[in-house]
Amino acid sequence: MNGLTIGKLAAKGGVGVETIRYYQRRGLLTEPARGDGVRRYGDEDVRRLRFVRSAQSAGFTLEEIGELLGLDAIDDRARARELAQARIAAIDLKIEELQAARASLSRLAKDCAKGGAGPCPIIAAFDH
Repeated sequence: MNGLTIGKLAAKGGVGVETIRYYQRRGLLTEPARGDGVRRYGDEDVRRLRFVRSAQSAGFTLEEIGELLGLDAIDDRARARELAQARIAAIDLKIEELQAARASLSRLAKDCAKGGAGPCPIIAAFDH
């Protein structure tokens, strides 16, 4: 798979070309030299891009992703584990918040279904 153009790399990673350039500016992806006037990317670039996208999906910031990439290079599993545990704690907190929001909306929907005079409880709850 050597010799991918930036457009083909972007397609393989499911991102746009500008995203590749942004990641390069952030130091998450390398910018290869121009061999024949065009930069060519290889398997490692595809792997790294997919890692960045997967880590973002897990909620890591680009700064944290950069740190994870650096930790991989020096095989610092302890720090990588700390980052993962912090992300898990943040996800758990978000789940609690979403469950509370769901419970509130469920109560409001039941109150709204009861009918009656006055403003809809859902509308009134979001009016504040």
